[in-house]
Amino acid sequence: MTHFKDPFNPNIDVWNECGEASDGPVDPYAGLTPDDADILRKRAQQSLNPEVGMTRALESSVMQGLFKTDISRRAFLRSAGVTGALAAVATVFPLSSLQLMAEEAMKNLEKTKLTLGFVPITCATPIIGGHALGFYERYGLDVDIVKTAGWAVSRDKCLNGEYDGSHLLYPMPMAMSLGIGSTAQPWRVVSNVNTNGQAIVLANKHLDNQDPANWKGFTFAVPFEYSMHNLLLRNYVADAGLDPDRDIQIRVVPPPEMVANLRSENVDGYLAPDPFCQRAVYDQVGFIHKLTLDLWKQHPCCVFGLSQKFIDENPNTTMALTTSILEATASAETAEGRVAFAESMAPANYLNQPVEILKQILTGVFPDGQGNIKSVPDRISFMPLPTQTMSTWVLSQLRRWNYIEADTDYATLAEQLVLTTTTRERMRAMMAADPNLTFSDVDQDVFAPVSIQGREFAPANAQEFINSQPFSRTI
Repeated sequence: MTHFKDPFNPNIDVWNECGEASDGPVDPYAGLTPDDADILRKRAQQSLNPEVGMTRALESSVMQGLFKTDISRRAFLRSAGVTGALAAVATVFPLSSLQLMAEEAMKNLEKTKLTLGFVPITCATPIIGGHALGFYERYGLDVDIVKTAGWAVSRDKCLNGEYDGSHLLYPMPMAMSLGIGSTAQPWRVVSNVNTNGQAIVLANKHLDNQDPANWKGFTFAVPFEYSMHNLLLRNYVADAGLDPDRDIQIRVVPPPEMVANLRSENVDGYLAPDPFCQRAVYDQVGFIHKLTLDLWKQHPCCVFGLSQKFIDENPNTTMALTTSILEATASAETAEGRVAFAESMAPANYLNQPVEILKQILTGVFPDGQGNIKSVPDRISFMPLPTQTMSTWVLSQLRRWNYIEADTDYATLAEQLVLTTTTRERMRAMMAADPNLTFSDVDQDVFAPVSIQGREFAPANAQEFINSQPFSRTI
């Protein structure tokens, strides 16, 4: 069993939000006294119990409140020793009460019957498959998931209180919170339900015209204005020298209507989610020009969102619901999980698609419509941690195209709207409770620069990044 993020272990980083300390030793008990090492090993064994795993997450929150940084925490633990630290911290906040808090959270759900919205696309795999495969029931939740035709309807049902939570596009909770395109209501990005998973599809007649510099006059569909699809398409054509507001036309088309619009030549192509990219190939009306992971590796797409009101009124239910969706997300990322989820989502009440298409998408072995069979295992990924880099880029692009009408501190705004730290702690607690559960993204630097179409984006330089890009509507 690997060591978990025990906040009383001086050899490991627990929070490491800004990469302030290096990775811990291979042996997490190296250099400790025999008594301290024994205590930590017993705590690791105890954390295999889900309720104790939840306690560890609460302990971590207490320690972060006391010491703020890993450097300060580690220095205190080395000075006081594990036994002394446990006793000292218990005088401030009795740690035994944390166990009771965790147990009470599991027993005292404020609301057990929930309604979640989803749009029928493979990005919603953890939410849809989580329903089909019984993940919600494991945590005492009776969840009804409602198929929704498009994002405007989904947004309105969220704002009207018809949905307790929903599958949303990454920019949507931000737009909803800021009152962009709707009345303002505080919603939060809780976790990614997928990364990657999109493609640029063109009609077959454009097979010999795949240079975006030559697409002037094209009409493209995207699923919603406040979407990664819209932002990525704009970025892609702008880098090729086209103004996305003047040189091409971008229309909002609900995902289930994408293929029909391509077939009837209402659009030349679309940047859209699956299964409708692969469905165009299956129906022989289009081909895959480019997977969006080739523009930005592990870019965000869809999220699970909750209103701040729901979170405040239902903290225990929020913990249980988040845990169930994160567990489904981790399962969907495994090789066996991808096949199981593809099979579970095919019926009409979910995606209403041939299993063959869903397996092509989730396993990453697929025909591209250009005569090739591709093998891209991470065509769609399930990396649940919503990083501040992702969030800052989205906000800065909303500013670039003047959806946000004034320059702002994008990093600070991202921290308010996206529950990065809370979700990471939940992921860590789950891994501590179950040694077979893995989140490969849990310890990544959430502020790390990323390469997007060959350009480096760093959250600290978001405004400079906007100003350096072509066709910015802010200038």
